[in-house]
Amino acid sequence: MEDKKNQTDNTPKATGIGGIFFFSDNPKETRAWYAKNLGIEINDWGSTFRSRNVDKPEEINALQWSPFKKGSDYFAPSKKEFMINYRVQHIEELVNKLKENGVTIVDSIATYDYGKFVHIMDAEGNKIELWEPIDNKK
Repeated sequence: MEDKKNQTDNTPKATGIGGIFFFSDNPKETRAWYAKNLGIEINDWGSTFRSRNVDKPEEINALQWSPFKKGSDYFAPSKKEFMINYRVQHIEELVNKLKENGVTIVDSIATYDYGKFVHIMDAEGNKIELWEPIDNKK
């Protein structure tokens, strides 16, 4: 029997949570409250939680936590007060699969030095951010 841990999985899919974003009346005060009361280390975008992949211990993943000013259009067209970012692999193939499945693609894939992003809408009207991190080890 072949060891699955040594196989490369090329399936276009979500591989984890990349971020949790939510509305706040005052993001600066919200960040300060979480820093003071929960000891969360704050950066310009909120806070970054790092963890290792159990199946690939050399891989370090990041989860970004960030309050946004209530009313920000970043979550649009969703009317919800939150947005979840999913870390994905093979984002181009995943977007093609989503299109075939009739999923609403909100924008085009955008590439930055820290990854590729695209936004979609789920069946409940939640805007979802998909993020394929750039592998800087290559």
